[in-house]
Amino acid sequence: MEKDSKIYVAGHRGLVGSAIWNNLKKKGYTNLIGRTHSELDLLDAVAVRQFFDAEQPEYVILAAAHVGGIMANSIYRADFIYQNLQIQQNVIGESFRHGVKKLLFLGSTCIYPRDAVQPIPESALLTSPLEYTNEPYAIAKIAGLKLCESFNLQYGTNYIAVMPTNLYGPNDNFNLETSHVLPAMIRKIYLAKMLHEQNLDAVRADLCRRPIEGIDGNAPEEDIRAILAKYGIHSTHLLLWGSGKPIREFLWSEDMADASVYVMEHIDFADTYPGEPVAPGTTEAARREIRNCHINIGSGKEITIAELANLVKSTIDYRGEIRWDASKPDGTMRKLTDVSRLHSLGWHHTMEIEDGVRTLYHWYQQN
Repeated sequence: MEKDSKIYVAGHRGLVGSAIWNNLKKKGYTNLIGRTHSELDLLDAVAVRQFFDAEQPEYVILAAAHVGGIMANSIYRADFIYQNLQIQQNVIGESFRHGVKKLLFLGSTCIYPRDAVQPIPESALLTSPLEYTNEPYAIAKIAGLKLCESFNLQYGTNYIAVMPTNLYGPNDNFNLETSHVLPAMIRKIYLAKMLHEQNLDAVRADLCRRPIEGIDGNAPEEDIRAILAKYGIHSTHLLLWGSGKPIREFLWSEDMADASVYVMEHIDFADTYPGEPVAPGTTEAARREIRNCHINIGSGKEITIAELANLVKSTIDYRGEIRWDASKPDGTMRKLTDVSRLHSLGWHHTMEIEDGVRTLYHWYQQN
């Protein structure tokens, strides 16, 4: 990419998209295009086509998606598959129709089977059943990476699919109804600390910034305590979902952004599979069964959910008790990515989880 190349970042206000946008700007890219949801609804095929007609981007980074934690994935299953399929179909389809030089598609490591070998290599895709709780979202992301791969094989495009592990960082989602595990845990432990210290003013201030199910800091105290209790937040203890035994890998969102820009600058589709490039559409391509050309993006390090909770507890200096509700789902018991392909292509993460949790907590306090 040239520094003045026109680059469209879809989802530039989100956790990863905003980090990618900032990374590009810091590296001197001057012709970035972004649209908020109110400006461009990516579910609207006509609107997306009109946007591409008008802007003619040369490069596209598809970081927009309908995302959420285990609770949201379990409840809003139709939304997760339908909306993500629509977004991908519209953006990738228009990128092809408008001759985009290169596209980066961001998926998720939830594409892999529930009981995949650990650490999970790219070749584990579609080898056994998915985790049920996030199956609709995973299927949508699998469709997205296969769409990229198939366009590349048939038409010779240069669309790269990357599968990030669990991400966290600035501009994260702290809405307890839809957030992922780490931001939800930080907010829950912070609110539990305030209740434990009988600092209701701090609780009210937090709810005024981020209401929970419509309950803000101006609500009666009994309503505030009731909504917090619904999410396991009590004055004496904090009750978290699951057993605490699942093992997860986390990656700082700004590291993910740096990996994304690195791939856009240095990696082509032909670099993602072994052997000599094959001409698009040839029978040899079919015979060689080129697949699993996506790239895992992660730290290659793991931590149990219970250990993570204790790390957050220590960082925030919460003195109450953390309990676990084993009647609630754990999700996949272990999910660690094999990042050897990523490392062989020349990129490594920089932010370790201890520093990341501390940095995100400070960001949350300031925002």
